[in-house]
Amino acid sequence: MKLGGKFQEVFESRGAKRPGTGMEGMTGAQAPNGIPMTRPAIYLDHNAASPLLPEARSALLAALDLVGNPSSVHGHGRALRNLIDTARGQVAALAGAERKQVVFTGSATEAITQAIVGGAKSFARSAIVISAGEHAAVSKAAEATGIPVITISLLPDGCIDLDQLADVLADAEGNLLVALHWVNNETGVVQPMARINALVGPTRHTLFIDAVQALGKLPLDFAASAPDMMAISGHKIGAPAGIGALLVKAHADLVRLIPGGGQEQGRRGGTEAAALIAAFGAAAAAFAGHYESADVAALTARLEAALPAEAVIFGGARLGNVISFAVPGVKSATAMMALDLMGLSVSSGSACSSGKVGPSHVLAAMGVAPELAECALRVSLGWTSTAADVDAFVAGYQSILERQRARQGQAA
Repeated sequence: MKLGGKFQEVFESRGAKRPGTGMEGMTGAQAPNGIPMTRPAIYLDHNAASPLLPEARSALLAALDLVGNPSSVHGHGRALRNLIDTARGQVAALAGAERKQVVFTGSATEAITQAIVGGAKSFARSAIVISAGEHAAVSKAAEATGIPVITISLLPDGCIDLDQLADVLADAEGNLLVALHWVNNETGVVQPMARINALVGPTRHTLFIDAVQALGKLPLDFAASAPDMMAISGHKIGAPAGIGALLVKAHADLVRLIPGGGQEQGRRGGTEAAALIAAFGAAAAAFAGHYESADVAALTARLEAALPAEAVIFGGARLGNVISFAVPGVKSATAMMALDLMGLSVSSGSACSSGKVGPSHVLAAMGVAPELAECALRVSLGWTSTAADVDAFVAGYQSILERQRARQGQAA
């Protein structure tokens, strides 16, 4: 595939190596999915997973060299227990939590399910309240409880309808489990957490927050804030996939979904994955030094300013690392395939939908017309992102627009 003009110049200026993407130097037969790649790959999908931080990699490899079980009382076991205790403190520090409030899980999805399903069983809630923009991990867990689910609408700017939430809380006959996200994974919209805390915190209801996209990017103060439980994930901040945590306050006596032994303070059975936990801790300690929110926000602003005039940007108050937009008539499935062939990795929304490209329930809840929603792309930046990455994406997307316009002109 021939790349011309500005797009080729950008790629050639990057050199042969692209650190941190896992696709360094992939060309020809070495490329994934059999697609020949003659240019360095550019990763712009940090909301799906952020590349492994060097500190996390070092911690992971060092822990893999240790043998034993963290529950054993001998020296080998104690060495692993020390790794876990250190990591618990590192994650707690990033989340503004106490050490004892951090319960390691196999993923954020597990943490979410433990909070919602375990919470519904423990607290005998009369209903679960979610928003129309929740990640599938939240909505599916709510459905799995078998108790009524009340869905709060999204406003056109992507924020939760707080007036509707207030009415639901006021009219509830029983105790509710309120399960809401802090930052939307598709649009980057930041929910008004202070107002949510003020609405739910003083009530008899239980509050769970999906903070997966907020960790490391917004100030978290779990110990002093209203939520009773909060879920976080390792692979969004440069740790490997397969490790998450549920932040839980002492009064939240959850029914355990994984009983097992007494691991994780009796809240989650099973031998701890010490190497993954150590990597999560190292990533939590190092993430802020790699991810400078002001720098990332400047790159996002650079991207937004360079989008074509007809682009529609979704969401109001957004996190500074992500932009969800659409150009009418340019289908996201077509654009993503073309960009992928150019070595540019972006998405159309959540990566947790079995790899399918389909209509976004988040955009639908915001009132976006289906024909525009099917043109939506999500570009999310992170610690590996550069101005050259942004410029390459803009040039690549512009080339797609020009080809489409040329075809439309020929058809006319």
